[in-house]
Amino acid sequence: MKKMNWKKLAASLLAVMLLSTSLSGCKRRISEEPTIPDTVDGLSKDEKDENLPGESQKDEQTQKTDNSKEEQSGPDASKQTSKAEAGLEHSEQQKKTHEKGNVQQQEDRLSGNPQEKVESKNVSTQGLDTRKLGWGPGGPVDENNRPSGAIDYQQKYGKYDADFIKENEKNIYLTFDEGYENGYTDDILDVLKEKNVSAVFFVTMPYVKAEPELIQRMIDEGHVVGNHSVNHLSMPETDAAQCEREVVELHDYVKENFNYEMNLFRFPMGEFSERDLSILQQLGYRSVFWSFAYRDWLVDEQPNPQEALQNIESKCHPGAIYLLHAVSKTNTEILGQMIDDLRAEGYTFCKYE
Repeated sequence: MKKMNWKKLAASLLAVMLLSTSLSGCKRRISEEPTIPDTVDGLSKDEKDENLPGESQKDEQTQKTDNSKEEQSGPDASKQTSKAEAGLEHSEQQKKTHEKGNVQQQEDRLSGNPQEKVESKNVSTQGLDTRKLGWGPGGPVDENNRPSGAIDYQQKYGKYDADFIKENEKNIYLTFDEGYENGYTDDILDVLKEKNVSAVFFVTMPYVKAEPELIQRMIDEGHVVGNHSVNHLSMPETDAAQCEREVVELHDYVKENFNYEMNLFRFPMGEFSERDLSILQQLGYRSVFWSFAYRDWLVDEQPNPQEALQNIESKCHPGAIYLLHAVSKTNTEILGQMIDDLRAEGYTFCKYE
């Protein structure tokens, strides 16, 4: 009896040990089993395991390829999307949001004001020099009194529809810069009308908005209204989009409010780069610099009229582009005499075409 019980006990212990070993092995195999996601686009669990080393990049590409072949599911179907598909949709949504943001940023850069967007002309400036070049028309002159600096710049940058000096003929082109009104423009216009001379008036946006009557008079009396930018910035210090905006916004404003199409541009401070010249050319503009200028813009330090007259006349030359400032009391006083004297020397005052 005791022997029979011992055998039964031994058999029971052996059975328990075998069962324990079996369960332990099953548990170990389960814990080592990799996590497998739901099937994606017909792939089996064995073929699609995003947690296996070296497979994630391949799987991501497979998802994008397969996803591009199928239309997105509607709201109801999306509820049944697998984890991998949901992750892909999230990635695609982020991409679309990012692209949309880039487009909006580009529009904002071109408009400056989201309420008044300016259409980009898609100018190209690749490979062009962006170094700032200053302008000073002094220096040596040739046998015709033409400054060599203007001639050199004309030869180098004239291909961008830029004028630093005109042809070697006894013609003069009068230009005035208008950053603000100092009470002399009406008088200048009176003299020009009396002498039958056309001039170019380069204006900024603040001036156009503040002096619409003067702008209209310039147009009505046959003068050329030129673009001097919106904010009178140094163009080489702006990016291409802002440079374009500085020109286009003023252009559009004048066209809308005066039915006048501007096509001449003067760089503020005469500062430019090769890139800027190309931008203006692509916008359909001619860039007008000068071959004579003098210190006439300081309203509290006006030059002596007789000295100014002698300076202007002694430096006259064929193809001269004169830069004068309309804020100058001196210029207003001597303008009529200057025109008479230079005409007497055989010069013709031409309209800028």
